Amino acid sequence: MRKWIIGLVVFLSLGIPVQATSFTAPPAPDSAVVMVPEQPETFSEGLHTVLREAVNYLYPAFRTAVTSCLGIIAAILLTSLVGHLPGSTQKVTDMVATIIVALILFEPSGALIRLGVDTVKEISEYGKLLLPVMTAAMAAQGGVSTSAALYTGTAFFDALLSGLISSVIVPMIYIFLCLSVAGCATAEDLLDRLVGFVKWLMTWCLKIVLYVFTGYIGITGVVSGVTDAAAIKATKLTISGMVPVVGGILSDASEAVLVSAGLVKGTVGIYGVLVVIALWIRPFIEIGVQYLMLKLTAGICGIFSVKTPVKLIESFSGAMGMLLAMTGTVSVLLMISVVCLMRGVA
Repeated sequence: MRKWIIGLVVFLSLGIPVQATSFTAPPAPDSAVVMVPEQPETFSEGLHTVLREAVNYLYPAFRTAVTSCLGIIAAILLTSLVGHLPGSTQKVTDMVATIIVALILFEPSGALIRLGVDTVKEISEYGKLLLPVMTAAMAAQGGVSTSAALYTGTAFFDALLSGLISSVIVPMIYIFLCLSVAGCATAEDLLDRLVGFVKWLMTWCLKIVLYVFTGYIGITGVVSGVTDAAAIKATKLTISGMVPVVGGILSDASEAVLVSAGLVKGTVGIYGVLVVIALWIRPFIEIGVQYLMLKLTAGICGIFSVKTPVKLIESFSGAMGMLLAMTGTVSVLLMISVVCLMRGVA
């Protein structure tokens, strides 16, 4: 694929007239096709359609999250009452409550982790189809060096991030949850320190990729002379907080995408960005609802004065936050690149 796009860019640079309108975005995958309008006139109209369709996922996600969280509250309330019976000890009560919480949350958490992994793969595979089209369209307008640099950088970072997520971050999420359960059940300080280290390592794996990628985008824009608001705002990605990174990735980065996408009319990139959003919005809703409900559940269970199970609930919430960061990073990385290419073919 890389050789093909390089050859295409060279071919277009020979001066053969090609209109950007002759390029067509690849069709949306089956999981997103019902959410994206076939021919959106503007980005805002297409985004409104995607969000309107995405609302349908709210109720099922809320129902699933509430079911597991109500089970946790009932279990902790019951074990808390048992803990006040004569002959019972707080350590045994906390251990039983911890095991029950783990049993309730492992299944839905595992399903959401698989959903996150599948989403990353879908976005990455769609990017492999969309970016060559956008690169060729930008090269046809004269931006040969810029399009080649953007495509090469995005393809590299996409492959790096996808490999990092599948080979490192996802296994570490499982390790993080297992260590959290073991640490809460045994109250070992060593396990707690390992949990903190694994969380820190997962967070910085994503942040380092973002630092390097946004730096590359900025340098590419400066060298090629096409730096715009999108490239400048993209660098704000790296000035965000820690996990779940939702604030940084979804505020500053989405602002960069919306500002530039809203300025470009009638390009294949608008459809491509909408497809990426459609692929990402469902896991964001399902994982995000679970994340918020676990935060709420931890606050409610804290009333019962059971610190250990609450600590485990917060660990599962942290894992959901990492999934949000994981899927958000992949989608934003692709959208920023498409937006930069969109400005070149406007």
